[in-house]
Amino acid sequence: MLRFACTGSRPEPHAAGPALRLDLRIDDGTGRRVHTVALRVQVRIDPRLRRYTPDETARLTDLFGEPDRWGDTLTPLQLATVPVLTPAFTGSVTVPVTVPLTYDLDVAAARYLHGVGGGTGEVPLLLLFSGTLFYAGDTGVQVGPVPWQEEAHHRLPVAVWRAAMDEHFPGAGWVRLRRDTLDRLAAFRSAHTLPTWDDAVERLLKEADRG
Repeated sequence: MLRFACTGSRPEPHAAGPALRLDLRIDDGTGRRVHTVALRVQVRIDPRLRRYTPDETARLTDLFGEPDRWGDTLTPLQLATVPVLTPAFTGSVTVPVTVPLTYDLDVAAARYLHGVGGGTGEVPLLLLFSGTLFYAGDTGVQVGPVPWQEEAHHRLPVAVWRAAMDEHFPGAGWVRLRRDTLDRLAAFRSAHTLPTWDDAVERLLKEADRG
């Protein structure tokens, strides 16, 4: 029987975009030779397992609704599903799991991470597994399913997520706009000879506040 544990996390240093690297330990107590485990690892955020500051609560209201409804609305958020192929091992092995991240705030998990990412603490992760096990048997290579009921938990430090994002978006975020909206914003920026997109948005916000 396979057992899984997530033993660490850090930013993925070699990814083209922001990503996490989780250390996944797989234990097999049978003593058999495992040729490989072909896994699909589903990574979820479980927001029910964290306490929130007043500022975080305010930022997450758009995602979960008013706090008095959070008993019903705090449900797991899908972060990623990634494939993992282990090397051969006997007993145990630790393999990296690369989890891609996005700053697209139309994605629920990204909105959640952005909502808590300005503070400290941890993000509760839940890892679910499926796949196929290939191992040495009496008659050659044997094949079996990965136990679907197995799971692993990890408390991801908020600082690790922030470091992974800052590697690619230092001190910044990302907002997706429709093309026609972007064209209008570009025309506004040009008409007012504003040097950056930040300046254009800041000018519009100030005008909205005055109005």
